[in-house]
Amino acid sequence: MLSAKEIRSRIKSIRDTAKITNAMYLIASSKLRKAKKDLNRTRPYFDALHREIKRVFRTVEGIENRYFYPADGSEAPDGTYGLLVITTDKGLAGSYNKSVIKEAQRLISEHPDTKLFVVGEYGRRFFSKHNYPVEKSFIYTTQNFTMDRAREISYLLLDLFDKGELDKIFVVYSDMRSGLTSKAVSTRLLPFHRTKSLSHIQKDEAEVTKPFEFYPSVESVVKSVVRIWLSGFIYSALVDSFCSEQSARMTAMSIANKNAEKLIQYLTVQYNLLRQEAITEEITEVISGLKAQKRKRNKEMLQP
Repeated sequence: MLSAKEIRSRIKSIRDTAKITNAMYLIASSKLRKAKKDLNRTRPYFDALHREIKRVFRTVEGIENRYFYPADGSEAPDGTYGLLVITTDKGLAGSYNKSVIKEAQRLISEHPDTKLFVVGEYGRRFFSKHNYPVEKSFIYTTQNFTMDRAREISYLLLDLFDKGELDKIFVVYSDMRSGLTSKAVSTRLLPFHRTKSLSHIQKDEAEVTKPFEFYPSVESVVKSVVRIWLSGFIYSALVDSFCSEQSARMTAMSIANKNAEKLIQYLTVQYNLLRQEAITEEITEVISGLKAQKRKRNKEMLQP
């Protein structure tokens, strides 16, 4: 059993740790508010762009492009998948990283011919440790996400797609849902399906009443628009993941603070019990000493 001194030392240590976890909670809360504003500003634009791409090119008859599923509605041919996995650079975010990696492993198990592109130090270490070959890793991108970084990632993936080294491109990230809840999701970026939409994109698309004109050609317009959209979606996914990371860290730090309070309460009770035992023992010793002196005096008084 711990001594009173050891319990006092442990309580102090836990309180110091609680100060750190509370500070991390406040920092994550501040970052989350800023990131959510950024997400609310960027996501609607790129979602609308995605709807327009499909709305426009769905009406163009006879268009056959690598960026779209076949016009007859058949499934795009399978081949090598490019999988972009967005994790964090730091830990202490609860099950955030595990959920994303679990979803990535599910996709890899279903389609082993997959090339990994990892954002975040946590994911890079995990896949390296478990012997998953990583084509390219992007470190410190989740903490300093910018459109330039998003373009760097999208241009690399698109270049491999254009060369035929990748036949489909997927991204796995954590999607911020209502409130502070988030969920790891996987989304196919390329090729586009002519009828299906992303899960978080609205279904209400305006009908096309007049034919579209493409200049200088359909192919050049498609390539330009897809490049813009792909960069935008990856940027949106980075912001979304950052929001989810901060939300998960807030939850983890909140739980840590509550556990620290419970542990301090328990240790305080144990400390008070030890103090009470020590006080009771001292009182007992004093009383025993007084009784012993009283008996001694009585004996001396009875002697002739």
